[in-house]
Amino acid sequence: MNDDEPKSAAELKEIRLNRKLAQDAEGIKAMADIAAADVAIRKRTAHLRALRLAKEAADGDKPAEPKPKKKKSLK
Repeated sequence: MNDDEPKSAAELKEIRLNRKLAQDAEGIKAMADIAAADVAIRKRTAHLRALRLAKEAADGDKPAEPKPKKKKSLK
C-alpha cells in the first residue's frame, strides 16, 4: 500500500481511531510511570527523614559545639 494514495473516509476514520487509542494507551502508561516515581520519592523522603530524626535524637544528648567566630580583618 502506497502512502501517497488518497484514502477513503472509512480508512481515515480507522487511522484516526487507532492513533487516538495509541495516544490513550501512552497517556495511561505515562501516568503510571509518574505515579510510580512519586511513590519512590515519598519512600525515599520518609527514609531520609527517619535517618535525620534518629541522628538529631542522638546528637541531642550532646551539646552543640559553638562555631568559632571569624575575626574581621582591617585592610
